[in-house]
Amino acid sequence: MAKKGNRVQVILECTEHKDSGEKGTSRYITTKNKRNTPDRIQLKKYNPILKRMTVHKEIK
Repeated sequence: MAKKGNRVQVILECTEHKDSGEKGTSRYITTKNKRNTPDRIQLKKYNPILKRMTVHKEIK
């Protein structure tokens, strides 16, 4: 039997993009350790549509 790991894949979506009215979405896929960070994460990532760094929050 394989042991289940603590790392899970999460999707990060731009928070400013929805309010801007531009078409499309800016999303990134990353992994996190669910034991160390049980809360939703937010990171500053580059949004190619808005052409600047924005806050991306974890979505479910």
